[in-house]
Amino acid sequence: MKKNVGIVTIPLGMAGNVPLSNLVDVVYPISDNLYLITGNEGYLKFKDDRRITTYGINYDYNNGKYKFTRILKYVYLQMLISLKVFKLSRVDVLIFFIGGDHLLLPVLTSKLLNKKVVLAFSGSNTQTFDFTSQSNIIDSSICRIFKIITNINCIFSDHIFLYSPRLINEWNLEKFSKKISIAQKHFLNFDEFFLGKKINERTYDVGYFGRFSQEKGILNFVKSISLIQEINHLNFLLVGDGELNNDVVDFINDNSLNHQVTLKGWIPHNKITDYLNDVKLIVIPSYTEGLPNLMLEAMACGTIVLASPVGSIPDVIKDGETGFLLDNNSPECIRESVNHIFEHPSLDIIAYNAFQYVNKEFTYEKAVSSYGLIFHEL
Repeated sequence: MKKNVGIVTIPLGMAGNVPLSNLVDVVYPISDNLYLITGNEGYLKFKDDRRITTYGINYDYNNGKYKFTRILKYVYLQMLISLKVFKLSRVDVLIFFIGGDHLLLPVLTSKLLNKKVVLAFSGSNTQTFDFTSQSNIIDSSICRIFKIITNINCIFSDHIFLYSPRLINEWNLEKFSKKISIAQKHFLNFDEFFLGKKINERTYDVGYFGRFSQEKGILNFVKSISLIQEINHLNFLLVGDGELNNDVVDFINDNSLNHQVTLKGWIPHNKITDYLNDVKLIVIPSYTEGLPNLMLEAMACGTIVLASPVGSIPDVIKDGETGFLLDNNSPECIRESVNHIFEHPSLDIIAYNAFQYVNKEFTYEKAVSSYGLIFHEL
């Protein structure tokens, strides 16, 4: 029996639209009516989507000079989302998605309204914040509060969705194992992501695609470039932006790497295939991850992946078979791994193995089936 389902996220940036779109596409065919509470880029993406009734919230994450002011504004955001939840009287199940593990007031509101609450972790927001707060006592204290909030939300939730059993231990969710289900929401549009060029026909040797932020390991990657150049004269493509953009640019300039490194900034998602098909190897040197969409997209384009063994990445990347895993994400380890990869005699075979793997395992039909089975239990 289908149910009326609501999805709740914090207001999103551009990067959040892909995973949210995936979840919407998977949940829509297994629900009677679908509702969405989101904001910023997320609202702009879905406000005209006739499949969904969308409620929008505008929120300025940079608004507020002092941390205490920003905390008050974040509490106000939770109150706004809670008011939207009150409007979803017809909803049976509320799925708290991106940022949902920190939305304490909306979760409590949902329970008061006798709704089924599902926490669908897109990643570990607590781990992400942990890596950006280690050098600041106030930020570290806030991070501890967020950990407590995540724990409370897990207690009040009726169900928790993860997309790999590995994440139970990595995200410290063992105590909630009885309410955890493994549900695969990731899928690819293989008309959009495809193998267009052989490895030896590509312009760039090494690429990085994503946010320029601490938890993504971008500075470690950039530092590795000067080390790699001591042995191999490779060229690099950096696609993305973020709070560490100035640090990245300064390092490239200070180390005279301008001729080896091309910076592209953010590019539209529908252009990513072109860039992935022009790069031989992408590096994902993250400290924390769930399951990066970019990794799957790269594999579908026949681009070799070198990634940190975090989150559910090792479920997909089998070292030396469907890609390569870093021992750690230090600049020295990245250098050693990149140089080793470019000495590998069978990169075309590894690229094709990865291409076949994602084409088999990450289909839309499998994702809908995975969620459908769990919703039947609910």
